[in-house]
Amino acid sequence: MAEENGTGSNAVWAIALVVVVAIIAGVVYYSGVLRSKPAKERDIDINVTVPAATAPSPAR
Repeated sequence: MAEENGTGSNAVWAIALVVVVAIIAGVVYYSGVLRSKPAKERDIDINVTVPAATAPSPAR
């Protein structure tokens, strides 16, 4: 009975291992863990203008 686990079973385990390793490699690659460059700094130039405040009208 122990001899039944032969080449077919080994091939299935080999394919399963390759699939698992590929999934792990994809997660690591797309998560950005392997990036050696630091994230780019972003300069945002914003000019905010508001209208001048008007004097309140005198109370009557």
